[in-house]
Amino acid sequence: MADNPPDYALADRMALTDPAQVRAIGHPVRTTILQLLHERAATVSELAEAIGRPKSTVAHHVDVLARNGLLQVVRTRKVRAIEERFYGRTARMFYVAAESSSAGGEASGDFNDFEVAARESATAFEQGRLWGFIRHARISEDQASEFWDRMAELVESFDRLPRSGETVYGFTIGIYPTSYPALPTAE
Repeated sequence: MADNPPDYALADRMALTDPAQVRAIGHPVRTTILQLLHERAATVSELAEAIGRPKSTVAHHVDVLARNGLLQVVRTRKVRAIEERFYGRTARMFYVAAESSSAGGEASGDFNDFEVAARESATAFEQGRLWGFIRHARISEDQASEFWDRMAELVESFDRLPRSGETVYGFTIGIYPTSYPALPTAE
């Protein structure tokens, strides 16, 4: 799938094992930057224009992402004696490694994809354009892990879609343990 976005080489997945990495992706501006870079590499100026923020603000957020290993310079070009840097993601998908969130307990509370999705989807819900499902099933840890792998493949498929159209769609998927009631085991 070489012709699919983005226009630079990157790893398929990267585990976030440091709480600072999780905090880095927890800011809405940084999340937006990461999403924009799914399409192609971009300069700080291009990112600032796309999100309507000052270049200095975007440069700060790019620096935070780069320091935490989430962005890298993928190419440069000379523009009137100044070297312009194009930034790209280091991986198509970032995920919080279980070791990090269970070890310190802090990392998992710093960023919640579902909280972000809930905020972003409110307008779509009001307009009748929110499509979603929620299901509950009593399954083993191994089954949940296998399902997570299948979900990650679906996310990668979504990330690789050619960028077109006028509307940016959000896509949220997850699996989590709950205290949802369950029937007693059948005898």
